[in-house]
Amino acid sequence: MEIFWFIIVALVLTIFFILDGYDFGTGIIHLFFAKTEKDKEVISKAAGLFWDSNEVWLVAAGGLLFMAFPTLYASAFSGFYLPLIIVLWLIIFRAIGLELRSQIDHPVWKTIWDKSFGVSSLLLTLFFGIALGNVARGVNLGGVENGVSAYEAHYFFLPLWNSSFSPSTTHPGVIDWFTIVIGIIAVITLAIHGANWIVLKTNASINTKLKSVVFNLNIALAVLTVFSVSIWHIIEPHPLDNYLEYPAFLIFPMVYFAGLTGTFFVKKFKKEVYAFVCSTLMIVGGITSTLATMFPTLLPSTNNINPDLTIYNTTTSEYGMSVAMPWMIIGIILIIIYFIIQKKLTAGKIDDMDYGH
Repeated sequence: MEIFWFIIVALVLTIFFILDGYDFGTGIIHLFFAKTEKDKEVISKAAGLFWDSNEVWLVAAGGLLFMAFPTLYASAFSGFYLPLIIVLWLIIFRAIGLELRSQIDHPVWKTIWDKSFGVSSLLLTLFFGIALGNVARGVNLGGVENGVSAYEAHYFFLPLWNSSFSPSTTHPGVIDWFTIVIGIIAVITLAIHGANWIVLKTNASINTKLKSVVFNLNIALAVLTVFSVSIWHIIEPHPLDNYLEYPAFLIFPMVYFAGLTGTFFVKKFKKEVYAFVCSTLMIVGGITSTLATMFPTLLPSTNNINPDLTIYNTTTSEYGMSVAMPWMIIGIILIIIYFIIQKKLTAGKIDDMDYGH
C-alpha cells in the first residue's frame, strides 16, 4: 500500500511539473526574449489561459502527501519553512502579474507586471530545482550536533544558506553549490519546455528564433547533466545501487536521455508537438530518475544518528490509507474532468483568444 501511494504522489507531482512547468518556462522566455507588445501579449496568454488549472495539481499533490505521508509532510513543511514562504510569494506575484497586466493600457503598468511574471517564473523554477537538490542531498534530521539530537528525529531546520556554501557540512543550507547546479538544470529544462509550448500554442514572431534558443539551451543542459551525474558521488557514495538492484528502474534515465536527444532535432520536426513531447520526456525522466535513485527513501538523513525518512516510516495507518482511497479517486476524476474541459476550450492556437481584458 505504501508503494502504491508513493507512486500516486509522484505521478501527481510529475503532472504538475509537466503542466505548470510550461507556464514557468513561458515566463522565462517572456522575460528574456519577448520584445514587442504583440509577442508579450500572446506569450502571456500562453501561460495565463492555463496556469490556474495547472496549479490544481500542486494542491492535489500537497493534499495527497498530507494524507498518505503525514510525517514527511510535517517534517518538510517545518524544515523548509523559509523557502516555502518565498515560493508562496513568488506564486502570488506570478499570478497577479498575469492577471493585472492588461487591466490598464499603459506601458509603465504593463512593464511592471511583465517583470513580475517573468522574474517570479524564473525564481520559482530555480527554487523548485533547488528543492529537488535538497531532497536528493538530504538534511540533518534531528539537528544532530556532536552526536546529540537537538529535537525529534524527523524534524530539521535549514537556513537559506551557510557560510561554507557546501552540501557536505553538518548543517547545510537550502542553497549550496550542489543545489544551485540542480536549480540551473531546472531553469534550463523548463525554459526549453516553455519555448516548445509557445511554438506549439502561438504564432509569435519569435517562434523561429525560439527553435534556435531551444537547441542552444539543450547543449547547455546536456553538459550540465553530465556534470551533475559526475559530482553525484560526492553527495551519495553509491548512487547507482538501486539501478543494480532494480534493473527495471533504468527505464527512467532512458526516458530522460530520449527526450534530451530528441530535442536536438527541434529545427527538423515537421510537427510542433514533437518538440513539446521531447521536453515532457525530459521532465518525466529527470524526476523519476531521481526518485528511483533514492527509493524507498523520501528524505535522506545526513547524520548517522537518525534514520532516513522513507515511505515506510512516514506513512499513515493502513486504515487511513484504505479510507482515503475512494476520496482520492473521486478527487482525481474531478481534476481530470476540469482539465479536459479547460483544454478543449483552449484547443489550437490561442493568439486570438481573449484573456485579461
